[in-house]
Amino acid sequence: MTTTAQAWHLVRRPHGIPTDDDFSLDTSTLPAPGEGQVLVRNTFLSVDPYMRGRMNDVKSYVAPFALDEPMDGGAVGVVERVSGEARDGSDEELEVGDTVLHGSGWRSHALLDAAKTRRVDTQLAPAQSYLGVLGMPGLTAYVGLTRVAEFTEGDAVFVSGAAGAVGSLVVQIARLKGASRIIGSAGGPDKVRWLRDELGVDAAIDYKASPIRDGLREAAPHGIDVYFDNVGGDHLEAAISSLRTHGRAALCGAISSYNATEPPPGPRNLFMLVGKRITLRGFLVGDHNDLQPHFQAEVGQWLADGRIVWRETVVDGLEHAVDAFRDLLAGGNTGKMLVRL
Repeated sequence: MTTTAQAWHLVRRPHGIPTDDDFSLDTSTLPAPGEGQVLVRNTFLSVDPYMRGRMNDVKSYVAPFALDEPMDGGAVGVVERVSGEARDGSDEELEVGDTVLHGSGWRSHALLDAAKTRRVDTQLAPAQSYLGVLGMPGLTAYVGLTRVAEFTEGDAVFVSGAAGAVGSLVVQIARLKGASRIIGSAGGPDKVRWLRDELGVDAAIDYKASPIRDGLREAAPHGIDVYFDNVGGDHLEAAISSLRTHGRAALCGAISSYNATEPPPGPRNLFMLVGKRITLRGFLVGDHNDLQPHFQAEVGQWLADGRIVWRETVVDGLEHAVDAFRDLLAGGNTGKMLVRL
């Protein structure tokens, strides 16, 4: 028995903001699963900022999307067919009806080797949470703050893009681990209100309303110890000015420049790193998978106890996946951006 499936293809490398002409939603026929394979009907797809870099034909930490081939990314879905003894990446046997996490997003169905999937517990949290708070964004927040930035109790922390999937978890983890002061930046009054009223930040800066350097100087007159960077650009420059002696910055992303058509200028105050002995450290979450059990245990318990707040921005329909991705890059999301099929 075959299955009719749809998948988004990248057909042209975007220049600046991606346009509809850069993509094509194609239909194909998937064969029946072979031995040890499963057919998964996707229910939620993840769109993430790093995917913009994969649309460029440049050498990076992850291979670029191939032209005229299905794109990929995080997804969760339901196993509809199983062939033979199919075991997931944790060596658990899969059955029809199981919900699995996998990397073949941007499509309606995926034919996968069972070992490339991971069964998830939908009793602990909804399936889509494994693309957000209990998934890669959550682990990124945990790793970046606790290991890369070497957070210690009493640190003052500044998080850019604090209303996004990663940033919203960083500010909460910092609070739960005893930060002395937490500052978050976001674009627009609704996001700022969410940071202040629900996530528990001490100060929320609307970078669209005033220059970030002014807002940070006012929010942290005595400086900061840790900066978690999701934005780059003027946010990084402002953070360098505010970091105290021996301050640490975890560089996770620079979404402010992802659609740039010319190389953006770097921070103009890098020499401050010398006098203040500041550490800027870039990181990739995949280098820290050893922290996965600690993350699952600690954050999973906070989630079960209701001590973690998480939000999703959901766009319905595979046909709107490109729209959701563009909205993400433009800051149109609060919390995790998802496409629901």
